[in-house]
Amino acid sequence: MGEICGPISCGRLSHNPYHWQCMDTTELRKALEGGRTGTDWTESVARFFAAGDLTYGHGTDNPRDEAYWLVRARQGWSEQAWAAPPDGGLIEGTVELARCRVVQRKPLAYLLGEAWFAGLRFRIDERVLIPRSPLAELIENRFVPWCRIQPGDRVLDVGTGSGCLAIAAAHYCAGASVDATDISEDALTVARRNVCEHGMEDRVGLIRTDLFAGLTGPYRIILANSPYVPSERLEELPAEYRHEPETALDGGRSGLDVVERLLEGALSRLAPDGLLVVEVGEAEQPFRSRHPRLPATWLEFEHGGEGVFVLTHGELAGYLHA
Repeated sequence: MGEICGPISCGRLSHNPYHWQCMDTTELRKALEGGRTGTDWTESVARFFAAGDLTYGHGTDNPRDEAYWLVRARQGWSEQAWAAPPDGGLIEGTVELARCRVVQRKPLAYLLGEAWFAGLRFRIDERVLIPRSPLAELIENRFVPWCRIQPGDRVLDVGTGSGCLAIAAAHYCAGASVDATDISEDALTVARRNVCEHGMEDRVGLIRTDLFAGLTGPYRIILANSPYVPSERLEELPAEYRHEPETALDGGRSGLDVVERLLEGALSRLAPDGLLVVEVGEAEQPFRSRHPRLPATWLEFEHGGEGVFVLTHGELAGYLHA
């Protein structure tokens, strides 16, 4: 599990659905020993997390979902194991993971070495961002109604990180080929493992480059979930976020430096019937203020998420040429 974790300090979680109380690892271990079902274990771990003053947002947004993820991962995501009484042999590992989550304030995905995106499991570590983009919903819907991917179409994922967007796009869009770029060789190493594990070597190509450098297109779809946190705000982020690679979060002085370069470089790589899809997250309002005349369509997601816009080739061309 890496470094040994120290004692837990108690805290209060905002909007905590559980009664706040101090809960140490001894109490957690006893609760797990007395648990009769997977749900019992989940509730016990959730109470432990709720007492730990954690920040969520790396795949879950509350202590119970985080606890469920931990318990199911420890069981190998086996439906049979979940339906049966919990295996006592898993207690110590579960306690240690929960303890490290609270003391190190490290996202659970890094502790487990895995994250789920668009119904697919990805191997991850601290060389890449943890997959959590609302773009999963758009990809699972095969980009309909904004675009209908045809066999032979090309998709570009700019700043691929773990490769989750690129691999998911290839998985759901049969017949499409996907290029995935990143400036970080470390990130591409992680992405390469995921490409291999999903059997996508013939569908997803990994390219080390800075945004569009060296790419000619044309691409039917260009996807980008680029850095959009202003540099001066990085130190203000909760501890969980500071475990992620800074280069994948740092959007420069304005927070939108990379996004501006995306707008400028995408047009010449988009097909005439192509679509640019960009996530700017919490920087949506600053971006709108900088580009009040941009004819972007801002997407709404059934499962939550915000700050994603789409532009057709024609819309982007008209804006840039104006």
